Amino acid sequence: MEQKKASEQHAVTEVIDRLAEKYPSVDRDEIARIVADEYSSLDGKPVRDFVPVLVEKSAKKRVKQAANA
Repeated sequence: MEQKKASEQHAVTEVIDRLAEKYPSVDRDEIARIVADEYSSLDGKPVRDFVPVLVEKSAKKRVKQAANA
């Protein structure tokens, strides 16, 4: 279970990296806060296999809005 959680957290860190690269005009700390917010919204959900994908999809929308602001 711990290994799966560590793998999930690593994947979420990669989401931050991808979004920071795609949206350089948005501060990396802001991207990390958005991703953490999206990640925490899925906390406690029983199916964890797609968490990084779901986090990236939701966070990408918000980061894109921040980049256009």
